[in-house]
Amino acid sequence: MMDSTTELRRIEEELAHLHRLGDELSDIVARQSAEIDLLTRRVAMLMDRAARSEQEQTGGAVFADERPPHY
Repeated sequence: MMDSTTELRRIEEELAHLHRLGDELSDIVARQSAEIDLLTRRVAMLMDRAARSEQEQTGGAVFADERPPHY
């Protein structure tokens, strides 16, 4: 049977481990959020570039979020 000091030490170690894990996960989420923001901006830029290119080729306006008439 563990004495209370040993049990308290085990709980403190586990708590420290969980705290460190929480910090690591928070850092990962922050990095992923920044990467998602960057990728979202890049996709928007590429969609705009593609729409401008299509407009130059066809001479008409292209709206990326509109469905084609055959739908």
